[in-house]
Amino acid sequence: MRPITQTLERLCLKSNHVRAMAGAFALALAVAGSVLPTPASALDAIVEKKSFTLPAYTTQGGAPLKDVKIGWEAYGTLNADKSNVILVTHFFSGSSHAAGKYKADDKVAGYWDAIIGPGKPLDTDKYYIISSDTLVNLNAYDPNVITTGPASLQPGTNKPYGMSFPVVGIRDFVNVQKALLESLGITKLHAVAGASMGALQAYEWASSYPEMVGRIIPVIGASETSGWLIALLDAWGAPIRVDANWNNGDYYGRTPPKAGLTQALKMVTLWAGYWTWVDDTFGRKWAEPQQDPATAMGNRFLVESTIDKISAARAELSDANHLLYLVKANQLFVAGGDAAVSRIKAPVLLISTDEDLVFPPPVIAKTAERIRAGGAKVEQVKIGGGRGHLNGVVNISEAGDAIRTFLAK
Repeated sequence: MRPITQTLERLCLKSNHVRAMAGAFALALAVAGSVLPTPASALDAIVEKKSFTLPAYTTQGGAPLKDVKIGWEAYGTLNADKSNVILVTHFFSGSSHAAGKYKADDKVAGYWDAIIGPGKPLDTDKYYIISSDTLVNLNAYDPNVITTGPASLQPGTNKPYGMSFPVVGIRDFVNVQKALLESLGITKLHAVAGASMGALQAYEWASSYPEMVGRIIPVIGASETSGWLIALLDAWGAPIRVDANWNNGDYYGRTPPKAGLTQALKMVTLWAGYWTWVDDTFGRKWAEPQQDPATAMGNRFLVESTIDKISAARAELSDANHLLYLVKANQLFVAGGDAAVSRIKAPVLLISTDEDLVFPPPVIAKTAERIRAGGAKVEQVKIGGGRGHLNGVVNISEAGDAIRTFLAK
């Protein structure tokens, strides 16, 4: 394993290495000096990123949008009657890149590569796995992400939408996914599976379109956003709003609010992790061996400088307004709207971790109770790993057997 400082330098100086990371979570791992290895059984085929355009779409709030674009990718083979489809929905800072690699020399495979591929729990010999970028995807400047959002050019104006882009919610993400699937002739999903914000989309699918969904696997996510999480999400976006360069969202063609965005991404990184991992990885080590933090205000601890560099690298590919729109979408979330989770009839495999700082165990327990009260069957599996909320991405293989069995029922 290379020293942490060498790994940081490599990542921060070479943007192609940053692009190789499947969003914030894989990047956090790499910066810590433990780049995820590609297992021997990894998806061998190079993944092709595709683009879908919806000529017209009306948001849940009633706002019209033209030429809505999202990227998508798929693994496996669609069977003749198109009944073997599993939709994988991504997390807050993620993208459609759930498995495989875009290029043979990519350093890191998609974020759930451990469970997607031939013979794996999401077996591409049996299932056609499809995943898409959401609207307002955080990674607006990643060349492997296709998304419509505030940074996109508004048709007819040739200028970015900025804050004139309408508020969108998790239901809008799902509706655009539904349009993509229908364009492929897919009208039934064997399952919907996703982590964190991906879990929210899984609940939304099962409650809004119950006739289309055979089962769901929500990972590290609850069926509605609690008051605590609403406040936490607001704190994630706050550094952007106080950055003078944000200019009420009107910064395209000007100096972007990189300082605020970097601090916002620092918040996301911290809350996605767990205190034991931070203590075990960094402890009280100094950022520089000869610079005692007690002797000068500019001298720092290693954990401070590391997280700053993680966040700065992530900010290079992210858009500040997109982060704020994602915050709003997650704050607004209640599965199924007024119908709540009572409409969920599909079997549920609910995967969580007791180390989660974003969706704590009591919140997950309440979700399970509400779904059961509506008559749906709920199985629960807990995973560990010492990485907090991040367990649902980097340690998902711990639930591999449960996933395999659940999909086969």
